[in-house]
This record gives sequence, structure tokens and C-alpha cells, in this order.
Amino acid sequence: MDQHLYEPVHGEFRELCREFLAREAVPHHDRWEAAGIVDRAVWRAAGAAGLLGTDVDEAYGGGGQRDFRFNAVLVEEIVASGCSGLGFGLHNDVVAPYLTELTTEAQRARWLPGFCSGELVTAIAMSEPGAGSDLAGVRTSAVRDGDEWVLNGQKTFITNGELADLVLVVAKTAPEQGAHGVSLIAVETGTPGFSRGRRLAKVGLKANDTAELFFDDCRVPVENLVGAENQGFYHLMGNLPRERLSIAVGAVAAAERLLAVTLDYARSREAFGRPIGSFQHNRFLLAELDTEVTIARTFLNHCVAEYNAGRLSVTDAAKAKWWTTELQNRVADRCVQLHGGYGYMLEYPVARAWLDGRVQTIYGGTTEIMKEIIGRGLGL
Repeated sequence: MDQHLYEPVHGEFRELCREFLAREAVPHHDRWEAAGIVDRAVWRAAGAAGLLGTDVDEAYGGGGQRDFRFNAVLVEEIVASGCSGLGFGLHNDVVAPYLTELTTEAQRARWLPGFCSGELVTAIAMSEPGAGSDLAGVRTSAVRDGDEWVLNGQKTFITNGELADLVLVVAKTAPEQGAHGVSLIAVETGTPGFSRGRRLAKVGLKANDTAELFFDDCRVPVENLVGAENQGFYHLMGNLPRERLSIAVGAVAAAERLLAVTLDYARSREAFGRPIGSFQHNRFLLAELDTEVTIARTFLNHCVAEYNAGRLSVTDAAKAKWWTTELQNRVADRCVQLHGGYGYMLEYPVARAWLDGRVQTIYGGTTEIMKEIIGRGLGL
């Protein structure tokens, strides 16, 4: 945490988040990991505590704080607690702007109160078995039929997919336009033709439900269109920097946590009659990691401040996402090595963090896609 970025009110919110997680999440997380999903009750508890929809207008039950620093604090505290199954970041940081900025008044009145109370869990469905970052490859279709959209297709790797009551589905509404012919259509649980597949078995993040979604002649009212028809590409591109910033927040928080845990271990664990941290190789390695994490925190805080000011560029968001997530994995790998055999045991936090963090360089746009964005920004 940087005292130059955060204010006392953020410190108070941090304590609220920390107390909530210690009470409502930490005691249950091992059970959630074994089950592959968190209890629905934790979402309602988070809503009651004021942790959901912090930047949603108070008229809908939100916090009314158009300040991403609150979002960052919650993500950081979730990481610090080790409760990787909570999908609050996806809900608050990724879905929220679509519902606050692109919806009609009727849609906001219908969905935002539940969004803030935790009664309505959300997800966004873009990835498909044959399409990830490439929107031109999306095959899920939505065809207008009178007052309804008829959806057909399949989505995969959908975070919050099993618990979600409202899913923003990326679908082709003008196939002849390729990536520029997609729209966002909100599909509610219980809609005929909408079903969920198996609970996906992942390497890490085991308590965070990730599902396949199926749409078989799924009929959705036309008023469930979010944003403008055939403008989904622009809506997604406009909100991806925020998603990538949120991922970077989690990456830096994870790297800081791993480094702190490993420093404690290096000071106390002895080999050949001395702490392992006193050996030059280990001391230099930890010095390097500490320096890189400090630099990452500095750039991240710059990006958070830029986002709050409405100035965060697509390129800088991509830089933050790829650099911090690659660093997180590098720190995790080195910290596992420094723990020796204990680092390979799941009872140690470094082992779980190593598994949970691997996906960070993949979702939200892979490292390779981030570098492509940055390269294009250089005019190449």
C-alpha cells in the first residue's frame, strides 16, 4: 500500500475488508476449495457489508464512490487473505461498468440493487472453445425474432459461471461484420435454452467456480441488449483496461505477499548452521525480487491514479497487466524454490499461490496479446 495513493478513508475500508474476510471467508475456504465453489451466502454477506458495487450509485444500493482505489483495496485484501475463490473482482471490476455505463434506466433499476446486495451474481461470457481474445472467431449467434433475441452457441472458462444469475454474453448479431458485428446480451438464470455444463477442473483457483455455458435456441427479450447493437467490440475494448488493471492489482498484491512470507522463512529456516537467507545467492535473489516488486507497485499505483483521472491508456493497461503477472509467476517460482520441499506442500501458502497465480498471464488477455497491443502502440 502506498500512503501517497491511498487516503484515510481507504484505510478504513481496508480494515472493513480484512475483518469481513477473516470472519466470512478464511474459516470456510478449505471447504470451498474441496467443493469447487463458494457458498452463495458469502455473496449476500459481502453485499450487506458494502463490499459489492462500491462505484454504483447509492440510489441502487451501491457505495456511490467513483474511485477505483476502493476496488483495488478489496482485491489486495482478498489476495492477502488467501481466499482465491471469491469472484468479487470479476463482479465489481469487470461487469460493473457495463451495468452502470451502458444500461438503460429500466435495466439499472432491474439489476443493480441485486448486484450490490449480493443477491444477483454476475459474469461475462466471451471465451469459446474455439475463440479467446479474437472476437472475430466468436461463433455464438443472436438472431432477432420479433421482440426476442434467439441465442445459440457455447461459452467456456466462464468465471462465476455456475453461480451467476446474470451473464453478459458476447454474441454475433451481424456475422458479416466479423469482430465489429458483436453485441452484448444479458441472459438471466432460468431462461429457457440457457444451461450450464460441467464444473471445470482447474490447476488452481479451485474454489472459484468456472463453468461451460450453453445456449440452445435461448430466447431473450430485446430489452436485454446491453449497450448498442453491433457495438460490442467497442464496449469491450473500452472496458478491458479496467479489467487488466484489476488483474495487475492482484498480481502485485500476490507478489508482495509471497515475498513477505518467503523473507520470514529465509530468516528462520537454517541450513548448515545459518539462516538460508544469509547465503549470498539467496540474499541477492531476494534483493532482486524485492526491487522488482517495488518497481511494479510504483507503476501500478501510477496506473490506478491515471485510471481514476480518466487517463489510463490501453497501452499502459497492457504494460501493467503483462509485466506484473509475469513478475507474480516469477516470484512464486523462486519462492517455492527457496522453501525447498515445503514449498511443494499445499499446506504452505507459497504452493497454493504458485498454482493460483499461473492463470494470471492467460486470462484478461495473454502476455502475448499484451505485447501485441504495446507494439501496435509503438506504431509497429
